[in-house]
Amino acid sequence: MRNRTLGLIMASAAAAALLTGCANEAGGSSDETTAEIPAPPAPPPPPQAEARQQKEMAASGAMDAYAAAPPPPMMMAPEPEFRDKYENVDPNPVKLTSEEPVSTFSIDVDTASYANVRRFLKSGVLPPKDAVRIEEMVNYFDYTYPQPEAGADPFATYVTLAPSPFAEGRQLMQIGIQGRDIDRDARPPVNLTLLIDVSGSMHSDDKLPLAKQALKLMLDQMDPDDTISIAVYAGAAGEVLEPTPVSEKRKIYAALENLRAGGSTAGGEGLRLAYSLAEQGLKKDAVNRVMLLTDGDFNVGITDSEQLEDFVSRKRESGIYLSVLGFGRGNYNDALMQKIAQTGNGTAAYVDTLSEARKVLADDLGGNLFPIADDVKIQVEFNPARIAEYRLIGYETRMLDRADFNNDKMDAGDIGAGASVTAIYDITPVGSAAAQIDPLRYGDAANASDRKSGEYAFVKLRYKPPGAPDSILLTHAVTDSDKVDSLDAAPQWVRFATAVAGFGEMLRGGEDLGAGFSWKDIRNLAAGAKGKDEFGYRAEFIELTRLAETAEAQAALNRPAPEQ
Repeated sequence: MRNRTLGLIMASAAAAALLTGCANEAGGSSDETTAEIPAPPAPPPPPQAEARQQKEMAASGAMDAYAAAPPPPMMMAPEPEFRDKYENVDPNPVKLTSEEPVSTFSIDVDTASYANVRRFLKSGVLPPKDAVRIEEMVNYFDYTYPQPEAGADPFATYVTLAPSPFAEGRQLMQIGIQGRDIDRDARPPVNLTLLIDVSGSMHSDDKLPLAKQALKLMLDQMDPDDTISIAVYAGAAGEVLEPTPVSEKRKIYAALENLRAGGSTAGGEGLRLAYSLAEQGLKKDAVNRVMLLTDGDFNVGITDSEQLEDFVSRKRESGIYLSVLGFGRGNYNDALMQKIAQTGNGTAAYVDTLSEARKVLADDLGGNLFPIADDVKIQVEFNPARIAEYRLIGYETRMLDRADFNNDKMDAGDIGAGASVTAIYDITPVGSAAAQIDPLRYGDAANASDRKSGEYAFVKLRYKPPGAPDSILLTHAVTDSDKVDSLDAAPQWVRFATAVAGFGEMLRGGEDLGAGFSWKDIRNLAAGAKGKDEFGYRAEFIELTRLAETAEAQAALNRPAPEQ
């Protein structure tokens, strides 16, 4: 009996070894996947299930130009987090109105920073200060500004002056811009070129697999006559799918499902190919857009950021917009992606979960795909007779020279259908004890009484209708009619945006906040202005304030004690 048992065990072991060897032989692959034209040699014969899948793809015609190897048997470990790259930007300084009364900047509808910060906090750590762009955190939320009146300009402007909760004696001036929404039936057709990073750094579940899921959500929101083309890049760039109507979803799905990650990252060459495909399929009276999905790790071909910016800036003249979607952690190049997006009539978002994918590519698709105003700039002139100091919160990478406001050749941000933009100034009234800069001994205060004493500021906006060469000017004089006596009396959108701005300031160190302002103050302010929260984004923000407070306390405990 013992010998028989031993024989059965040995036979079973031999069979298992044989099966393992067969599986490895059938499923093994190269660690590099490239997409070149012509297609690389076909991989070894796959298992039955995969063979059946490839047969279906071949029948659909989706993979005529691209053949991808099956996935490697083991997932690559994520890169160390310290390889993430962020642009080092100093906060905007306090300006003395008597010396520099005019502030000029480009609008920004990007939201990448908020989603990225959220990911850090949910991991139990504070984000790096440079990862916090306050304007992108504020603009993450829909403030339900009223829609523009029918037949008027493509967006409405709202200005509110309210006491600041950050420091006694200061005020906040909030400028809100609400873009007109477009009914689905009135949307222009879309010619969308997807440029997907399939390099080795995109292996992990929160990168390429999540990107594929996100795109499937987007396809459900597009019209059947819209067209999709797909290009990929790894060690080389290649076309995966020629322009295909969204009505052929099975063909598009098959092309996406066959993508595998592996190899180095020729992102620059991928951009060249994507713009080339977009130009080939360029449609008049349609939205022509390239959408880049990547972790931003460009390490082959054109890798210099200035060269990439120059290339993208030249391509925006062709009327092709750019969207950049960031994925993952470890080697996330936020700095490069922001520069590319800002240079190429683009928007930038960060997708860390399927829920965020739904927000960006389903719920907010109109704002992210359909532009209603190009090159939107804001210029504010403060009245020295009423405002002693001011500071723009955020928008550090979007600041413009004064002369840029009237220069229609100067690029600026775009507003999409239904999107909103919010900017907040921290201001100090004349005579307030909260002034941070001593007045000039020999300043021109003597002439202050001669100025328009009824105005706090004069807000000017310039925008171009999509594709138009010339801008249109809008103005708004800020007077007592825009002022509220207490923050509690301010509109709900003012109070919640203020809470988010304070949150961003705290994450960056809180140097510009008054003494005593705390995480609890932010939480209470946000809770009192939560209002209708259909998708739970505001409730999630309130919870993030708790996570940030905990992470800060933990960081303080882990800090080495000072030497005696």
